[in-house]
Amino acid sequence: MNTIEAILMGLLQGLTEYLPVSSSGHLAIAGALFGVDGESNLMFTIAVHVATVLSTLVILWHEIAWIFKGLFRWNGSLNAEQRYALAIVVSMIPVGIVGVFFKDYVEEIFGAGLFVVGCCLLVTAALLIFSYYARPRQKENISLKDAFIIGLAQAVAVLPGVSRSGSTIATGLLLGNKKESLAQFSFLMVIPPILGEALLDVMKMMKGGAEAVTAGIGTWPLVAGFVAAFISGCLACKWMIGIVRKGKLIYFGIYCAIVGLLLIIFG
Repeated sequence: MNTIEAILMGLLQGLTEYLPVSSSGHLAIAGALFGVDGESNLMFTIAVHVATVLSTLVILWHEIAWIFKGLFRWNGSLNAEQRYALAIVVSMIPVGIVGVFFKDYVEEIFGAGLFVVGCCLLVTAALLIFSYYARPRQKENISLKDAFIIGLAQAVAVLPGVSRSGSTIATGLLLGNKKESLAQFSFLMVIPPILGEALLDVMKMMKGGAEAVTAGIGTWPLVAGFVAAFISGCLACKWMIGIVRKGKLIYFGIYCAIVGLLLIIFG
């Protein structure tokens, strides 16, 4: 992978991690169209995923600081910050189970081709479009039950073509949670799983020796991909929060439906 390819893949990862169009699906499409495969290099994969986490920390710094300020304060019952943190923990349970017990099966699906990506993009499209027209009664806070169900959506989104942000936000909307809080919750709940996956990749990389670290990429492409993913991640994260508040997810649903059908027909 050269520097230009690393920048393109970094930009794609950063943008599609937050926009509801599936980063894994679009990386698979890019790999098929241009012969560029960032997922095959563990070091590059770790770098761009950590970059997207950092972009979340930057954009949602005030919200994260709010959680930590009240996290260790005890007044006899759970405060708002502790309830929010607990909801994030609960949302992580389904994807944690998938990561521990079904990781090999998921990796097999990733190698199944663009037809599977197209089918999964149609699932994303259906969720986004349905959530746009649904009008459930609004709730003030994301309950632990809702957090777990949203976490189930995140677990399903390990499939290539099912958007993590799209599925979690759409599921939250269908459950009646407010648009203003859903994007923030969706982006915060993914931080621990991404860091956990990065840690597992580091351990896998260390077992593979030096070749697993350096294979197919040099220092400058790695740095370029990281910076590109961080910058595009910051822009996409901030943009997506505004999109959710305005209720414009249907346009991404239409896009996913078109791309999904094209992949099924021509993939």
